[in-house]
Amino acid sequence: MSEIVRIAQLSCGSEYSGIQQEIDEAARSVGAEMVFPDVDAGDIQRIEDEFGLRVASPDLKLMMARGKAVVDGISDIDAVFIGTCFRCAEAALVRSELRRYIYETTGLPVISYSFTERTTATTLLTRMEALTTMALRKNLLVRERQRGLTAGIDSGSTTTKCVVMRDNEIIGTGWVPTTKVLQSAEKAFEEALEAAGVREGELEAIGTTGYGRFLAGERFKADLVQEEVTVNSKGAVFLADTQKGDATVIDIGGMDNKAISVHNGIPGMFTLGGICAGASGRFLELTARRLGVEITELGALSVKGDARKIAMNSYCIVFGIQSLVNSLSAGAKPEDVAAAACHSVSEQVFEQQLQEVEVKEPVLMVGGSSLIEGLPKAMEELLHVEVHVPPNSQFIGAVGAALLSSGFIEEE
Repeated sequence: MSEIVRIAQLSCGSEYSGIQQEIDEAARSVGAEMVFPDVDAGDIQRIEDEFGLRVASPDLKLMMARGKAVVDGISDIDAVFIGTCFRCAEAALVRSELRRYIYETTGLPVISYSFTERTTATTLLTRMEALTTMALRKNLLVRERQRGLTAGIDSGSTTTKCVVMRDNEIIGTGWVPTTKVLQSAEKAFEEALEAAGVREGELEAIGTTGYGRFLAGERFKADLVQEEVTVNSKGAVFLADTQKGDATVIDIGGMDNKAISVHNGIPGMFTLGGICAGASGRFLELTARRLGVEITELGALSVKGDARKIAMNSYCIVFGIQSLVNSLSAGAKPEDVAAAACHSVSEQVFEQQLQEVEVKEPVLMVGGSSLIEGLPKAMEELLHVEVHVPPNSQFIGAVGAALLSSGFIEEE
């Protein structure tokens, strides 16, 4: 991008934890710069009364004052990064309140993140890339219809998906396990082309997303190489036919998860990842293996069970599996164990991700894990709202990539 995106940083502890240089490096890598809004001593002294929240930490007061400066328009910024140490409960409260306050007041794209001393620029890259996309490329994100003949490739951590679309309809799909990034992408691509009955040379545009998006993008000379937040949110609202309203998108991936708040079809508030892989599809894969069933069978088994009959003593992927094994050795039913695993993952997403975004209906669960029936069921119980699984939800990233890449046909 030629234009520098100015991202306001509202944070506490980034200097003490040693990750400030990682934040700066991630921003530079996507053509952005971090900005610290100007405030004076009086602003800091008044902020608790103005914001309606008392805090003990002077750094959190400064963070709140800078947040108000963003809302007041004192600094010229394009997006907001709110970050605090994940160990601090007081900071988590401030982070949550600031996020809601800024987004609802300004409409600026906002990410809220809890970091550790081991957070790296690589970890932050997707988040910064999404912020810059939301700030500079709204003309791309408003796209509601796919046109022409395009393909989307989602090179994920555990599976690689591809779709071919023609004039707003999916005409071919491919789905393979991710082993070697390029080989898996090529195989999924070939499957989708064969199913669609078209040749590679006929495609008018190609988009890539996911962990392997850069490698796949180079291999296929992609018109669009984009992170998963904006791509998945567009794919979700497209498949659910909710492009003109609000929605919440939940994507529980093989290694991490995403929660995205969408307004008028455009993502604006989001969070990625989690503290432990126990909140990912990997935990469910290990559960299925321990139960001796395929991951595709775990969902049907889980809806027959009662999660309340299983004691889960840890969210950790290792100790969580240990809890399930202990339950099985004590005579627990496989269906109850399957239900408990789904509830555990949903509960972690609820506690770690959905507290960081504004949950608006409809709630859409997407990705391959959405086909495990116990997950949306458990999320419904936690949120007390209906959770929708759109058709073809497992191809969400590939659909979004195919949809957004069609915008480049018109630009040529």
